[in-house]
Amino acid sequence: MIKGVANVWVPVQDTERALEFYQNILSFSLIKRDGPWAEVDANGLNIGLNGREPQGAQVSGGPVITFHLENNLENAIDDLKGQGVEFPAGISEHDWGRVATFNDSEGNELQLYEAPRS
Repeated sequence: MIKGVANVWVPVQDTERALEFYQNILSFSLIKRDGPWAEVDANGLNIGLNGREPQGAQVSGGPVITFHLENNLENAIDDLKGQGVEFPAGISEHDWGRVATFNDSEGNELQLYEAPRS
């Protein structure tokens, strides 16, 4: 079902301000920038900087872990729903892929990620 971590991202209100902090204060190098999304290298761990999904499982909080899938997004959601996991916002479609947000047993926000279909 889940193959591994796709990304860890931190919700930000202002991408420019966040980049200033992560690059100039923490000295992380910029990997890529695409509109409101940016990624920095934290010693081999990519950290994404972006706003939260508008209809996610939680409206505030800390970093989000996003997982790669072994198969397609719908199958992974069905498997997890069968184990009692809820996906309050369903699937969110983006140019960069599709995500489905849910919470772990402690209320931490997690996401399933499926890359765009070519």
